Amino acid sequence: MGVYSKKNNESYQEYRDRAINSVSPSFCGAKWYNATIWLGNGTTASCHHPPAHKIPLEEVATSYKAIHNTQYKKLIRKQMLEGERPKECEYCWKIEDMGKDKISDRVYKSIIYTDEELKEAKTELGWQEDVDLKTLEIAFDPNCNFACSYCNASFSTTWQNDIKKSGPYQNLVSDGAAAFQHDGGHSMPYGKKNEGNPYVEAFWKWWEGELQFSLRELRVTGGEPTMSQDFWKLMKWWESNKDCEVDFAVNSNLGQKDELFEELLKASHNIKSFHLYTSCETIGAHAEYIRDGLKWEKWITNIERMLTEGNVKSINCMMTINALCLFGITDFMDEMLRLKRTYKTSSPNCSFNILRFPSFQSIVTLPKHIREERANHIEKWINDNYDGGANFFLDWERDGMMRMVSYIREIETGHSHTSSLETRERDWKSFYTQYDVRRNKNFVETFPMLKEWWDGIPMTNITQLTNTVDGDDAKSNKYVDEVMETAKKEGWVMKPQWANPGAQDYIEPEIDNMQDEVLNFIKNDESPM
Repeated sequence: MGVYSKKNNESYQEYRDRAINSVSPSFCGAKWYNATIWLGNGTTASCHHPPAHKIPLEEVATSYKAIHNTQYKKLIRKQMLEGERPKECEYCWKIEDMGKDKISDRVYKSIIYTDEELKEAKTELGWQEDVDLKTLEIAFDPNCNFACSYCNASFSTTWQNDIKKSGPYQNLVSDGAAAFQHDGGHSMPYGKKNEGNPYVEAFWKWWEGELQFSLRELRVTGGEPTMSQDFWKLMKWWESNKDCEVDFAVNSNLGQKDELFEELLKASHNIKSFHLYTSCETIGAHAEYIRDGLKWEKWITNIERMLTEGNVKSINCMMTINALCLFGITDFMDEMLRLKRTYKTSSPNCSFNILRFPSFQSIVTLPKHIREERANHIEKWINDNYDGGANFFLDWERDGMMRMVSYIREIETGHSHTSSLETRERDWKSFYTQYDVRRNKNFVETFPMLKEWWDGIPMTNITQLTNTVDGDDAKSNKYVDEVMETAKKEGWVMKPQWANPGAQDYIEPEIDNMQDEVLNFIKNDESPM
């Protein structure tokens, strides 16, 4: 994205103290300049760690910039400027509380903005201004051909099909249970084509007005973006505006129909600075088990095709560090280093994003002795392969892996509402037993190293659910309720939170037909507006 504000020979700790903590010890530039916005159902967050919160329609009616600048988000900015640690940012506080030398993601999320911009957040913008974003990730809808084990029907129509076909997952009692007991109806209140969606309309107004000039990067995620007609509207806009200076990135699972992948390759040549983001964290059968729908050989082949045939500035692999990936993660990193050496590039750049939700699939659920063995194994791999970056294994990748090793060894609860270890273990077995049946998989055959532990976990048998639950997590975001209540008590200037627009009836899609429909749309010359 063209900005990297750490000075030469400056450590990340020195950068943090100079550029970030000098504003406030709890400051993070992402709260001003970055957002993820799920336009399909009108929710937002400033990065991938805090839970999403509702964007009040009342605020959007007043200003289209409210799809980022919600009243709630402004209150979090106020807390940060005053040195108070927002509770929704607990992921970073857990890392920082492990020791002064530990670098949390608020450093990596702030380093992409200039020192001046970070200062301006305090001196000029403050906490009440509507800020024009510099980096933005949007999701138009949850249309997706994958149903990854830790995902759910809020973000994948294939997951929605699973729940609609086989009902909610049973015998789950931990904090992550409800994610697998709803059908995602709330995630598509305006249908799979987003007809009449005020959040999408607000995005287009902001894009045409200011964002195409203020943004350094626009990233589109999903679902699988290439299955969204709104994504291809954006690609058509870019085809007519090839001089646009905004870096464009797409999060793709690289498992879409071959014809859609070919269209994505072609679209990359219409954009000055095209970046591909994708996700995987282990190889072969392990990867295909965790990410249901992924074909390992197709995924790695499509990365190589992007490197050789696409107009790509970078390829970035967002690794979701869950318990099951630890048994093939170094094999995966071997493959990433092979690609880097073969094509003499830092791509794929690898980031290590530790899964916290659902907590029963997190690292902290594994037995302590297994965690320690995995930490030692990964640490040895790091020491054997890091050579200062000459082999394209970069310092920040090494730092990310070392932080992961510390997490594996030291952290016992993934988040403040984590259920007990026994409860998480029981949900582990209950979930994957049902997952195997629904997805035609076999846990023990795929992960034989966990068989002894698996066999020792008792089965749970509780009253069976007969209906799905309400999966709209943003309705009950505890952080929002607490902050809004504090604001009222202390007399902060506030507007009331708008009512949840709710979910409309959802018609189960056929995934292949949806992809064919999008292909037909691409060939149509409709205007993006």
